[in-house]
Amino acid sequence: MSPNHLLLRLLPGLLAVILALALSPAWAGESAGMALLESRCASCHNISGPAPATIHALWARKAPDLFYAGNKFRRTWLVSWLQHPVRIRPAGEFYADHVKPGPERDMVDESTLAPHMALGAADAKLAADALMTLRAHDDLIAKEHVPAGSISRSMGSLVFDKFLGCMACHRVKPDFGGLSGPELYTAGARLKPAFMASYIRSPQSWDPKIWMPNKHVSDTRIVQLVHYLQALSKGGSHE
Repeated sequence: MSPNHLLLRLLPGLLAVILALALSPAWAGESAGMALLESRCASCHNISGPAPATIHALWARKAPDLFYAGNKFRRTWLVSWLQHPVRIRPAGEFYADHVKPGPERDMVDESTLAPHMALGAADAKLAADALMTLRAHDDLIAKEHVPAGSISRSMGSLVFDKFLGCMACHRVKPDFGGLSGPELYTAGARLKPAFMASYIRSPQSWDPKIWMPNKHVSDTRIVQLVHYLQALSKGGSHE
């Protein structure tokens, strides 16, 4: 039998398989989710990569990159947050664009910050599922292992603030801490442990021009910080 005749005999079966996949709920759901990201999220968020390669491009970024969202976020948190978004970065993506002088220190200029759109429950699930498929930097995640454990709030605070100075940029309560970075009192619920560990280890491996310094944190300190952030997300007072 000639190759052309064989292809003609196999073609109906191949078309049937392709059609079945196209009509399957999983395929349709993923396609719809990506279409939603493209139409409603991509104007502000980078969903295809790479990260900004210059300081100018970093300053022009409107919102956090999402092309590695599947390695960064917890799906359950995403589904909830997309329906009821609350600002993660107190002073927006680029701090200098959204602050004004205050009586004692810089203050967030709320008039310059737009609210994040909210999605309905069905769209939030579609978007979250699509975001979970965006998994750039699997290689960085594979290098991390954060064992289960805990740390006292007082010890965690000592590592976070006194030893490493993270409080200068990050908040550990809604009204306590720095303004230029994302708040971290929900990080344990929002972020996957391996991502937190990897980003602390080398922020520039994820975001080459980001201003967060690489403090060459030891493995022990990284685990302590992840456990501290997980503890913060469970509520309670800051010590």
